[in-house]
Amino acid sequence: MIIIDGSIGEGGGQVLRTSIALAALLGKEIKIVNIRAKRPRPGLQRQHLVSVKAVAEIAGAEVEGLRLGSTQLVFRPGVIKSGSFRFDIGTAGSVTLVMQAILPVVGFAPGPISVEIRGGTDVPWSPPVDYMRFVFSRILDHFGLMVSIVVKRRGHYPRGGGIVLLKVPDPPRRLNSVAMVERGEILGIEGLSHAVRLPRHVAERQARSAEEFLRKKLGSIPIKIDIEWYSPERDPHRGPGSGIVLWAYTTNSVIGGDALGAKGKRAEVVGQEAAQKLYEDLASGKALDRHASDMVIPFAAISCGESIIGGARLTMHAWTNIKVVELLVPEAEIEFIEGGDLGKPFSARIRGICLKK
Repeated sequence: MIIIDGSIGEGGGQVLRTSIALAALLGKEIKIVNIRAKRPRPGLQRQHLVSVKAVAEIAGAEVEGLRLGSTQLVFRPGVIKSGSFRFDIGTAGSVTLVMQAILPVVGFAPGPISVEIRGGTDVPWSPPVDYMRFVFSRILDHFGLMVSIVVKRRGHYPRGGGIVLLKVPDPPRRLNSVAMVERGEILGIEGLSHAVRLPRHVAERQARSAEEFLRKKLGSIPIKIDIEWYSPERDPHRGPGSGIVLWAYTTNSVIGGDALGAKGKRAEVVGQEAAQKLYEDLASGKALDRHASDMVIPFAAISCGESIIGGARLTMHAWTNIKVVELLVPEAEIEFIEGGDLGKPFSARIRGICLKK
Protein backbone atom coordinates (compact mmCIF):
# COMPACT_ATOMS: atom_id res chain seq x y z
CA MET A 1 0.00 0.00 0.00
CA ILE A 2 1.27 3.47 -0.93
CA ILE A 3 0.85 6.21 1.68
CA ILE A 4 0.01 9.67 0.31
CA ASP A 5 0.35 12.71 2.56
CA GLY A 6 -2.59 14.97 1.73
CA SER A 7 -0.79 18.01 3.15
CA ILE A 8 1.86 18.14 0.41
CA GLY A 9 1.87 21.07 -1.99
CA GLU A 10 -1.35 23.01 -1.94
CA GLY A 11 -2.61 20.68 0.79
CA GLY A 12 -6.19 20.68 -0.48
CA GLY A 13 -8.38 18.59 -2.73
CA GLN A 14 -5.91 18.36 -5.62
CA VAL A 15 -3.82 15.69 -3.88
CA LEU A 16 -6.95 13.64 -3.29
CA ARG A 17 -8.36 13.93 -6.84
CA THR A 18 -5.12 13.13 -8.65
CA SER A 19 -4.21 10.30 -6.26
CA ILE A 20 -7.47 8.39 -6.57
CA ALA A 21 -7.59 8.83 -10.37
CA LEU A 22 -4.07 7.46 -10.82
CA ALA A 23 -4.62 4.69 -8.27
CA ALA A 24 -7.76 3.59 -10.11
CA LEU A 25 -5.91 3.49 -13.44
CA LEU A 26 -2.79 1.77 -12.14
CA GLY A 27 -4.53 -0.70 -9.84
CA LYS A 28 -2.55 0.54 -6.85
CA GLU A 29 -3.94 0.43 -3.32
CA ILE A 30 -3.37 3.73 -1.54
CA LYS A 31 -3.95 5.33 1.82
CA ILE A 32 -4.32 9.11 1.92
CA VAL A 33 -3.71 10.80 5.27
CA ASN A 34 -3.96 14.45 6.34
CA ILE A 35 -6.66 15.08 3.72
CA ARG A 36 -7.01 18.82 3.04
CA ALA A 37 -4.81 19.54 6.06
CA LYS A 38 -4.05 23.09 4.92
CA ARG A 39 -7.68 24.16 4.57
CA PRO A 40 -9.76 26.00 7.22
CA ARG A 41 -12.10 22.97 7.33
CA PRO A 42 -9.82 19.94 6.89
CA GLY A 43 -11.11 16.57 5.76
CA LEU A 44 -13.60 15.51 3.12
CA GLN A 45 -16.33 18.01 2.24
CA ARG A 46 -19.25 17.17 -0.04
CA GLN A 47 -17.54 17.71 -3.38
CA HIS A 48 -14.46 15.71 -2.27
CA LEU A 49 -16.59 12.89 -0.96
CA VAL A 50 -18.49 12.73 -4.27
CA SER A 51 -15.22 12.85 -6.23
CA VAL A 52 -13.99 9.74 -4.41
CA LYS A 53 -17.40 8.06 -4.68
CA ALA A 54 -17.53 8.74 -8.43
CA VAL A 55 -14.08 7.33 -9.15
CA ALA A 56 -14.74 4.37 -6.85
CA GLU A 57 -18.02 3.47 -8.55
CA ILE A 58 -16.60 3.79 -12.06
CA ALA A 59 -13.45 1.87 -11.10
CA GLY A 60 -15.19 -0.78 -8.97
CA ALA A 61 -13.12 0.27 -5.97
CA GLU A 62 -13.53 -0.36 -2.25
CA VAL A 63 -13.07 2.66 0.00
CA GLU A 64 -12.61 2.92 3.75
CA GLY A 65 -13.10 6.25 5.52
CA LEU A 66 -15.52 7.74 2.99
CA ARG A 67 -17.47 10.11 5.22
CA LEU A 68 -17.77 13.86 5.70
CA GLY A 69 -14.88 15.33 7.66
CA SER A 70 -12.68 12.24 7.31
CA THR A 71 -8.98 13.12 7.15
CA GLN A 72 -7.84 9.74 5.86
CA LEU A 73 -9.10 7.01 3.58
CA VAL A 74 -8.01 3.78 1.96
CA PHE A 75 -8.73 3.26 -1.75
CA ARG A 76 -8.59 -0.25 -3.24
CA PRO A 77 -9.24 -0.14 -7.01
CA GLY A 78 -11.11 -2.78 -8.95
CA VAL A 79 -12.08 -2.98 -12.63
CA ILE A 80 -13.08 0.12 -14.61
CA LYS A 81 -16.62 -0.08 -15.98
CA SER A 82 -18.54 1.57 -18.80
CA GLY A 83 -22.22 2.53 -18.74
CA SER A 84 -24.24 5.39 -17.23
CA PHE A 85 -23.55 6.95 -13.84
CA ARG A 86 -25.17 9.74 -11.83
CA PHE A 87 -23.72 11.66 -8.88
CA ASP A 88 -25.26 14.50 -6.87
CA ILE A 89 -23.03 16.69 -4.70
CA GLY A 90 -26.14 18.01 -2.96
CA THR A 91 -24.66 21.49 -2.50
CA ALA A 92 -23.03 24.12 -4.73
CA GLY A 93 -19.82 22.09 -4.53
CA SER A 94 -17.89 22.13 -7.78
CA VAL A 95 -19.02 19.84 -10.60
CA THR A 96 -15.80 20.58 -12.50
CA LEU A 97 -13.57 19.36 -9.66
CA VAL A 98 -15.47 16.07 -9.66
CA MET A 99 -14.87 16.01 -13.42
CA GLN A 100 -11.14 16.53 -12.79
CA ALA A 101 -11.08 13.33 -10.74
CA ILE A 102 -12.98 11.15 -13.21
CA LEU A 103 -11.67 12.42 -16.57
CA PRO A 104 -8.46 10.35 -16.59
CA VAL A 105 -10.45 7.25 -15.59
CA VAL A 106 -13.30 7.48 -18.12
CA GLY A 107 -10.78 7.50 -20.96
CA PHE A 108 -9.95 3.88 -20.09
CA ALA A 109 -13.49 2.52 -19.78
CA PRO A 110 -14.10 -0.65 -21.85
CA GLY A 111 -17.01 0.97 -23.73
CA PRO A 112 -19.12 4.13 -23.98
CA ILE A 113 -19.57 5.95 -20.70
CA SER A 114 -21.77 8.83 -19.58
CA VAL A 115 -21.70 10.57 -16.22
CA GLU A 116 -24.28 13.05 -14.95
CA ILE A 117 -23.05 15.31 -12.14
CA ARG A 118 -25.22 17.71 -10.13
CA GLY A 119 -23.90 20.62 -8.09
CA GLY A 120 -22.18 23.94 -8.76
CA THR A 121 -21.12 24.63 -12.34
CA ASP A 122 -19.82 28.18 -11.84
CA VAL A 123 -18.45 28.57 -8.34
CA PRO A 124 -15.33 30.14 -6.75
CA TRP A 125 -12.01 28.30 -6.52
CA SER A 126 -12.65 25.97 -9.45
CA PRO A 127 -12.66 26.17 -13.26
CA PRO A 128 -16.09 27.14 -14.63
CA VAL A 129 -17.88 24.48 -16.63
CA ASP A 130 -17.52 26.54 -19.82
CA TYR A 131 -13.74 26.39 -19.39
CA MET A 132 -13.93 22.60 -19.26
CA ARG A 133 -16.16 22.30 -22.32
CA PHE A 134 -14.61 24.97 -24.55
CA VAL A 135 -10.94 24.86 -23.49
CA PHE A 136 -9.84 21.77 -21.61
CA SER A 137 -11.88 19.30 -23.67
CA ARG A 138 -10.09 20.60 -26.76
CA ILE A 139 -6.72 20.09 -25.09
CA LEU A 140 -7.73 16.52 -24.28
CA ASP A 141 -8.35 16.06 -28.02
CA HIS A 142 -4.56 16.27 -28.46
CA PHE A 143 -4.19 13.26 -26.17
CA GLY A 144 -6.76 11.36 -28.24
CA LEU A 145 -9.46 11.59 -25.57
CA MET A 146 -12.66 12.98 -27.11
CA VAL A 147 -15.20 14.08 -24.51
CA SER A 148 -18.59 15.76 -24.78
CA ILE A 149 -19.72 18.09 -22.00
CA VAL A 150 -23.34 19.29 -22.02
CA VAL A 151 -24.68 21.83 -19.52
CA LYS A 152 -28.33 21.06 -18.80
CA ARG A 153 -28.64 23.65 -16.04
CA ARG A 154 -26.20 26.01 -14.35
CA GLY A 155 -25.61 26.06 -10.62
CA HIS A 156 -24.16 29.06 -8.77
CA TYR A 157 -23.20 29.53 -5.14
CA PRO A 158 -24.98 29.14 -2.76
CA ARG A 159 -28.01 27.39 -4.33
CA GLY A 160 -26.25 24.97 -6.66
CA GLY A 161 -28.60 22.79 -8.66
CA GLY A 162 -26.49 22.61 -11.80
CA ILE A 163 -26.67 19.56 -14.05
CA VAL A 164 -23.82 18.54 -16.37
CA LEU A 165 -23.57 15.48 -18.59
CA LEU A 166 -20.10 14.17 -19.48
CA LYS A 167 -19.92 11.59 -22.28
CA VAL A 168 -17.07 9.59 -23.81
CA PRO A 169 -18.62 7.63 -26.70
CA ASP A 170 -15.40 5.86 -27.66
CA PRO A 171 -12.81 5.69 -24.84
CA PRO A 172 -9.34 5.37 -26.42
CA ARG A 173 -7.95 3.18 -23.58
CA ARG A 174 -4.52 4.69 -24.28
CA LEU A 175 -3.39 8.30 -24.64
CA ASN A 176 -1.12 10.00 -27.16
CA SER A 177 1.83 12.06 -26.01
CA VAL A 178 1.63 15.76 -26.86
CA ALA A 179 3.96 18.56 -27.91
CA MET A 180 2.34 21.75 -26.61
CA VAL A 181 5.09 24.16 -25.66
CA GLU A 182 4.66 27.48 -27.49
CA ARG A 183 1.21 28.81 -28.36
CA GLY A 184 2.09 30.07 -31.84
CA GLU A 185 0.03 32.72 -33.60
CA ILE A 186 -3.25 33.98 -32.11
CA LEU A 187 -5.93 33.16 -34.68
CA GLY A 188 -9.03 34.50 -32.95
CA ILE A 189 -10.88 34.82 -29.66
CA GLU A 190 -14.32 33.54 -28.70
CA GLY A 191 -16.24 33.56 -25.46
CA LEU A 192 -19.48 32.99 -23.64
CA SER A 193 -20.91 35.49 -21.15
CA HIS A 194 -23.87 34.29 -19.13
CA ALA A 195 -26.32 35.68 -16.58
CA VAL A 196 -29.14 33.71 -14.92
CA ARG A 197 -31.91 35.13 -12.73
CA LEU A 198 -30.40 38.55 -13.53
CA PRO A 199 -31.05 41.24 -16.18
CA ARG A 200 -29.70 40.55 -19.67
CA HIS A 201 -27.52 43.65 -19.57
CA VAL A 202 -25.28 41.96 -16.95
CA ALA A 203 -24.11 39.39 -19.50
CA GLU A 204 -23.87 42.05 -22.23
CA ARG A 205 -21.75 44.38 -20.08
CA GLN A 206 -19.41 41.54 -19.12
CA ALA A 207 -18.90 40.74 -22.80
CA ARG A 208 -18.48 44.37 -23.87
CA SER A 209 -15.90 45.09 -21.17
CA ALA A 210 -13.88 41.98 -22.06
CA GLU A 211 -13.90 42.80 -25.76
CA GLU A 212 -12.87 46.41 -25.19
CA PHE A 213 -9.92 45.32 -23.03
CA LEU A 214 -8.73 42.72 -25.54
CA ARG A 215 -9.03 45.08 -28.52
CA LYS A 216 -6.83 47.62 -26.74
CA LYS A 217 -4.22 44.95 -26.02
CA LEU A 218 -4.38 42.80 -29.15
CA GLY A 219 -5.63 45.07 -31.92
CA SER A 220 -7.63 43.67 -34.82
CA ILE A 221 -7.71 39.97 -33.88
CA PRO A 222 -11.25 38.58 -34.52
CA ILE A 223 -13.32 38.50 -31.31
CA LYS A 224 -16.78 36.94 -30.91
CA ILE A 225 -18.42 36.63 -27.48
CA ASP A 226 -21.85 35.01 -27.29
CA ILE A 227 -24.51 35.88 -24.71
CA GLU A 228 -26.44 33.29 -22.69
CA TRP A 229 -29.50 34.66 -20.92
CA TYR A 230 -32.96 33.41 -20.00
CA SER A 231 -36.09 35.51 -19.70
CA PRO A 232 -37.53 35.40 -16.15
CA GLU A 233 -40.53 33.29 -17.13
CA ARG A 234 -38.39 30.47 -18.58
CA ASP A 235 -35.26 30.66 -16.44
CA PRO A 236 -34.82 27.16 -14.90
CA HIS A 237 -32.02 28.05 -12.49
CA ARG A 238 -32.30 27.99 -8.71
CA GLY A 239 -30.47 31.20 -7.98
CA PRO A 240 -28.82 34.23 -9.57
CA GLY A 241 -25.32 34.24 -10.97
CA SER A 242 -23.13 35.34 -13.85
CA GLY A 243 -19.75 34.71 -15.39
CA ILE A 244 -17.69 34.81 -18.54
CA VAL A 245 -15.21 32.44 -20.14
CA LEU A 246 -12.95 33.53 -23.01
CA TRP A 247 -10.76 31.34 -25.17
CA ALA A 248 -8.12 32.13 -27.78
CA TYR A 249 -7.50 29.80 -30.69
CA THR A 250 -3.80 29.68 -31.45
CA THR A 251 -1.67 27.72 -33.89
CA ASN A 252 -0.84 25.04 -31.32
CA SER A 253 -3.48 25.24 -28.59
CA VAL A 254 -6.57 26.78 -27.02
CA ILE A 255 -5.98 29.16 -24.10
CA GLY A 256 -8.67 30.31 -21.66
CA GLY A 257 -9.46 33.03 -19.16
CA ASP A 258 -12.49 33.31 -16.88
CA ALA A 259 -14.18 35.30 -14.15
CA LEU A 260 -17.31 34.98 -12.01
CA GLY A 261 -19.81 37.59 -11.00
CA ALA A 262 -20.53 38.27 -7.33
CA LYS A 263 -22.87 40.43 -5.31
CA GLY A 264 -21.59 44.01 -5.48
CA LYS A 265 -19.08 43.24 -8.27
CA ARG A 266 -19.76 45.30 -11.38
CA ALA A 267 -20.24 43.41 -14.63
CA GLU A 268 -17.50 45.53 -16.23
CA VAL A 269 -15.03 44.32 -13.60
CA VAL A 270 -16.00 40.69 -14.28
CA GLY A 271 -15.41 41.07 -18.01
CA GLN A 272 -12.10 42.86 -17.63
CA GLU A 273 -10.89 40.30 -15.07
CA ALA A 274 -11.44 37.41 -17.50
CA ALA A 275 -9.81 39.34 -20.34
CA GLN A 276 -6.84 40.25 -18.15
CA LYS A 277 -6.27 36.58 -17.24
CA LEU A 278 -6.46 35.56 -20.89
CA TYR A 279 -4.10 38.33 -21.96
CA GLU A 280 -1.56 37.52 -19.24
CA ASP A 281 -1.44 33.86 -20.20
CA LEU A 282 -1.24 34.69 -23.91
CA ALA A 283 1.62 37.09 -23.15
CA SER A 284 3.65 34.21 -21.68
CA GLY A 285 3.85 32.71 -25.16
CA LYS A 286 3.16 29.24 -23.77
CA ALA A 287 0.63 26.74 -25.14
CA LEU A 288 -1.18 26.08 -21.84
CA ASP A 289 -2.92 28.56 -19.56
CA ARG A 290 -2.71 28.55 -15.77
CA HIS A 291 -5.51 25.94 -15.38
CA ALA A 292 -4.46 23.52 -18.11
CA SER A 293 -0.81 23.72 -17.00
CA ASP A 294 -1.61 21.61 -13.96
CA MET A 295 -4.47 19.48 -15.28
CA VAL A 296 -2.52 17.92 -18.18
CA ILE A 297 0.26 16.52 -15.98
CA PRO A 298 -1.44 13.23 -14.95
CA PHE A 299 -2.56 12.66 -18.55
CA ALA A 300 0.99 13.14 -19.85
CA ALA A 301 2.33 10.75 -17.19
CA ILE A 302 0.19 7.85 -18.44
CA SER A 303 0.41 8.66 -22.16
CA CYS A 304 2.42 6.77 -24.76
CA GLY A 305 5.68 8.58 -25.47
CA GLU A 306 7.34 11.76 -24.34
CA SER A 307 5.21 14.87 -23.87
CA ILE A 308 6.63 18.38 -23.82
CA ILE A 309 4.40 21.05 -22.33
CA GLY A 310 4.71 24.78 -21.79
CA GLY A 311 2.67 26.47 -19.07
CA ALA A 312 1.85 30.14 -18.59
CA ARG A 313 2.73 29.79 -14.93
CA LEU A 314 3.77 27.06 -12.53
CA THR A 315 0.94 27.06 -10.01
CA MET A 316 0.96 25.27 -6.68
CA HIS A 317 -1.64 22.91 -8.16
CA ALA A 318 0.80 22.02 -10.94
CA TRP A 319 3.65 21.49 -8.47
CA THR A 320 1.32 19.32 -6.37
CA ASN A 321 0.34 17.18 -9.36
CA ILE A 322 4.00 16.66 -10.19
CA LYS A 323 4.67 15.40 -6.66
CA VAL A 324 1.68 13.04 -6.73
CA VAL A 325 2.79 11.65 -10.10
CA GLU A 326 6.30 11.09 -8.71
CA LEU A 327 4.79 9.08 -5.84
CA LEU A 328 2.32 6.98 -7.84
CA VAL A 329 3.95 6.82 -11.27
CA PRO A 330 7.68 6.83 -10.48
CA GLU A 331 8.45 5.35 -13.92
CA ALA A 332 7.20 8.58 -15.52
CA GLU A 333 10.16 10.93 -15.75
CA ILE A 334 9.42 14.63 -15.25
CA GLU A 335 12.03 17.33 -15.76
CA PHE A 336 11.89 21.07 -16.25
CA ILE A 337 13.41 22.31 -19.49
CA GLU A 338 12.73 25.94 -18.63
CA GLY A 339 11.63 27.63 -15.42
CA GLY A 340 10.52 25.68 -12.38
CA ASP A 341 9.80 28.63 -10.08
CA LEU A 342 6.28 29.03 -8.72
CA GLY A 343 4.28 31.71 -10.49
CA LYS A 344 6.59 31.78 -13.51
CA PRO A 345 6.24 30.34 -17.04
CA PHE A 346 7.76 26.90 -17.48
CA SER A 347 8.42 24.10 -19.94
CA ALA A 348 8.64 20.47 -18.88
CA ARG A 349 9.35 17.09 -20.40
CA ILE A 350 7.20 14.17 -19.18
CA ARG A 351 7.98 10.63 -20.28
CA GLY A 352 4.70 8.69 -20.12
CA ILE A 353 4.40 5.03 -19.12
CA CYS A 354 2.03 4.18 -22.03
CA LEU A 355 -0.79 2.81 -19.93
CA LYS A 356 -3.14 0.57 -21.97
CA LYS A 357 -6.34 -1.17 -20.96
